[in-house]
Amino acid sequence: MEMNLIEIWSGMSNLVRAVVIVLTTQALSCIYVVIDRLILLFSAYRQGRKFVKQAGPVLAKGDYPGALAIAKEHRGAHLADFIITGVETFMEQRGRGADESKAAYLAERALERQSENLGTSLHKGMNILASTGSTAPFVGLLGTVLGILNAFKLVAQAGSGGMGTIGVAIAEALIVTGYGLMVAIPSVLLFNWLSTRLAHYEANLTRARGELVDRLEGGAAPSSVSEEDDARVNAPAMARQATLAS
Repeated sequence: MEMNLIEIWSGMSNLVRAVVIVLTTQALSCIYVVIDRLILLFSAYRQGRKFVKQAGPVLAKGDYPGALAIAKEHRGAHLADFIITGVETFMEQRGRGADESKAAYLAERALERQSENLGTSLHKGMNILASTGSTAPFVGLLGTVLGILNAFKLVAQAGSGGMGTIGVAIAEALIVTGYGLMVAIPSVLLFNWLSTRLAHYEANLTRARGELVDRLEGGAAPSSVSEEDDARVNAPAMARQATLAS
């Protein structure tokens, strides 16, 4: 028995068609999320490598004002945003007379808050993949049940229960379950793979954040703040909030 997609669609009841539309919407949503997260990871790694190449030698010398200037040129890169938040907070507290230990502690707190915001941003849309992977098989099964009910309706109308009457209808109903599995299986695999990649990326940022705090607490940064630096670190708080949201 050969059937094309047009024949399958035309033979479905409206309820089964609605189920197929739901599954298709879920599949398209998952494709969008996967592409969006892949673009984000690729862009983040590229921007991070470019920033580290320029800022690495400056940070190694303990020139935090210089590193801060470079970070602001790469605003939007996650590692650069960490440098901006941590160094600005540290220098601001030092300018207010706080000792290095307290200033480093407050910088660490600011970086932790930024990490929480970043984690939410990185995992944006991942719930769609998880929900699709767990619900698509059941949505497909619902379509099969509705399709079988439609087959029984055809039996009642025809007055006989031969395979010639209900065979095509049952085959169309089972196809919906297969479609649900085709949507669910890639969603689960992609969710697990992307979760691993995002977790690895977050772990790298966490290590970089810890190294920055260790350097600040260890006194690698200058203990005094020049007038130019003081003007920079006392910029409006809205600028730092924009960094946290990026």
